[in-house]
Amino acid sequence: MYTPPQEILERYADVLVNFALNGGKGIKPRESVLVNIPEVAKAFYLPLQRAILKAGAFPIINYQADNVAADYFEYASDEQLDFFADKQMRGLIDQIDHLISIIGEADKFELQKVDAKKIMRQQNSRRPFMDWRAEKEGKGLFSWTVALFGTPAMAADVQLSEEEYWDQIIQSCFLNEKNPIEKWRETYRELERVRLTLNELQIESVHVEAEGIDLTVKLGKNRAWLGGGGRNIPSFELFISPDWRGTEGEIFFNESLYRYGNLFEGIKLRFEKGVIVESSATRNEALLKEMIASENADKIGEFSLTDKRFSRISKLMGETLFDENFGGEFGNTHIALGNAYRDSYPGDESTITAEQWEEWGFNRSPVHTDIISTTPRTVTATLPDGSQKIIYKNGLFQV
Repeated sequence: MYTPPQEILERYADVLVNFALNGGKGIKPRESVLVNIPEVAKAFYLPLQRAILKAGAFPIINYQADNVAADYFEYASDEQLDFFADKQMRGLIDQIDHLISIIGEADKFELQKVDAKKIMRQQNSRRPFMDWRAEKEGKGLFSWTVALFGTPAMAADVQLSEEEYWDQIIQSCFLNEKNPIEKWRETYRELERVRLTLNELQIESVHVEAEGIDLTVKLGKNRAWLGGGGRNIPSFELFISPDWRGTEGEIFFNESLYRYGNLFEGIKLRFEKGVIVESSATRNEALLKEMIASENADKIGEFSLTDKRFSRISKLMGETLFDENFGGEFGNTHIALGNAYRDSYPGDESTITAEQWEEWGFNRSPVHTDIISTTPRTVTATLPDGSQKIIYKNGLFQV
């Protein structure tokens, strides 16, 4: 198994701990940081722990064994799938100030023979944890980030060598720079310029046109575009959580989706009045439909665009974290089915009631699944005066 030089892993850990968390500001002394890290990413364990300790904070490491999930699903009863360790999880949310999640897979298709209903049943049981986490984040008391650790299985799946796979991680996360954090701040300053311009337009809806795509998404009131907050490393996208009720039309995703230990291909969706009324896939259609059947997973929670000028990701990596930020020839568009990001509300979200979130069309769901298209497309915005403006074309923002 290829492991990048120690210097690279130390820079990577520095970016996650001292930049990505706390909205680009990094952690503070005496804060608690939970790290979810799989066994296959063991080489990253010590650099992360040391970075947290050097910052004067308290690491809480959740070291996860590889290749045990399929065995759990084989033997778990419905009652066990529904079980949620509420006291432990409530205590954990109360304890931690930040979360770093490392994606690293020893076997990308470990769950491909597991009944889809079991996977979604267990996923849905974790909804309270996600709600508690969102509530704390909304009060400004919690931040999180996600990063990728390349493995032989992940590289082989997209026909790259381990060195080529890691080169994408290194280049896109600026780990080949002497000061990656300064490079991130420079990139986010330009992203912020575009983000503010989009918000100034007060866009009412967007229409996406491409081969196999004719989709209108109503953005809704009390919304702002987001991006550059450090939640994902890397992240080059600008996104918004729209009013789910105003999604109409159809969309085809030319890129594969890797989720729940499975591979989905050829996904097509058709929306009417904000709800998916038709769905299909050339691979894993049954699991796709089972996912959509989860509470409110048949509605949109996010709309996103990535400008190829920002992104250094030039190859599809078979992982949503990277693929949803793909630059390539035409950038990418992706939507997420399921839960909305409440910080798309431009004010103090901790003051908003459940009734107001529902009134404004912020979707609430136990799942959030990003699905990606990289075909050349044109995105046209409808503005408050009824006029239209092209804001994105062939992978570039036009603002």
